[in-house]
Amino acid sequence: MTESLYLAIGGMPTLDRVHKIFYDKLYAHPWLGKFFIGHDQASIEKRQSLFMAEKMGATDVTYFGKQPKMAHRHLFITQEMYDLRHQILRDSLLEAGVDGDNLDRWLRIDNAFHRQIVKPSVEEFYKSGWLFEPRVLINKPEFTPKTSQ
Repeated sequence: MTESLYLAIGGMPTLDRVHKIFYDKLYAHPWLGKFFIGHDQASIEKRQSLFMAEKMGATDVTYFGKQPKMAHRHLFITQEMYDLRHQILRDSLLEAGVDGDNLDRWLRIDNAFHRQIVKPSVEEFYKSGWLFEPRVLINKPEFTPKTSQ
C-alpha cells in the first residue's frame, strides 16, 4: 500500500511551512494579494493546512471549513490567476524542500479543485452564487517598465 502523501512529506509541520511561504508570496503579490486584504493570513494558512492534510490522507486531522467551491464562489478567479497561483505554489513547495514525486502528488491534489475555483467568464460568474452576495473582481494591474534617466 502506498504511503499517504501526508506522511510522505512529514505531516503537519511541512504543510504549515509550505503554506507560510506560499501565503507570504500571495499576500505580497501585486495582483493576487488584493484578494486577501482584510483577511488574517495566519488563519488562512491554518485552514489551508488542515484542508490539504485531510485531502492528503491524514487520519489525525479533520477539516471543518468550507469546500473550495463555497469558499471561492464570490471571487472572480480567471485561468490566468489560477496558473499564476499554481506557479507560486510550485515555487513555495520547492523552497520548503518538497520535490520529486511528493511535489507532483501535491500539485495533482491541488489541481483537482480547479473547476470549483476558476470562473470561465464574468457572465457565468454572475449567474452563480446568491443574488445579493458581494462579488470580488480584481483587475490585473498595469505594470509600467522602469526607464533609465
